[in-house]
Amino acid sequence: MPRLPDDAQLERLAALLEQRAVPFKGFNLEALDGYLSALVASPEAVAPSEWQPPIWGRPPRWSDEAERDEVDALLQDQWQLALQRACYEGDDLPEELAPLLWLPEDPDAAQAEDEDALDVGRDWAFGFFRGVELREAAWEDWLDANDWIDEIFQLLDQLASGEVLDGSGGLGEDGMPVSTPLGYRQRLDIIASLPGMLADLQRHRIDMLTPREPLRRADVPERNAPCPCGSGRKFKKCCGA
Repeated sequence: MPRLPDDAQLERLAALLEQRAVPFKGFNLEALDGYLSALVASPEAVAPSEWQPPIWGRPPRWSDEAERDEVDALLQDQWQLALQRACYEGDDLPEELAPLLWLPEDPDAAQAEDEDALDVGRDWAFGFFRGVELREAAWEDWLDANDWIDEIFQLLDQLASGEVLDGSGGLGEDGMPVSTPLGYRQRLDIIASLPGMLADLQRHRIDMLTPREPLRRADVPERNAPCPCGSGRKFKKCCGA
């Protein structure tokens, strides 16, 4: 089984992202995890040469080839983490496969220090939708054909936007759809359902990519032959009528 990143590797990658990506509108570790989660379940494959550049916001300058190789290895390990999470079939997801989201130990204290501290999952959902953008047309085809995928996207949009549309279709005074703020507990409920959502998307992806042998038509009896149903009548006057 491919290796998964350990705590030290996650901390190293998080530090590199904070230094080399976040200042240039790239991803932090949470957004990267959402981004890769969309890519491993994508309707169409995306090559590393295409998905790696958006992570950094602008092309980073590495100290040397060794650092470049280190970063490539860290990203590949992160990809494997997202892939193994999506492919996991058990009831209880192992801790090492859990989505990488920051959750405050003391929500009240965290909010007192930072009013955005309880917007948990926002960066993860942001990263997911950035991954979707790389194969937007193919995802749109899935959304058009599968209401359950559209429901997943609506929940992730709630994480990203922090709003829940009331479903009435009405517009407020500002001309925008009427919505209510997404609460912290609602965010936690969506986050808890992420592994199941990703597993469903991955199973759908595999199902869509699995070759199917065309069904051969059964041999049709001659019209005057006995009907194969055993009625004793001619086929043309029985099942072939």
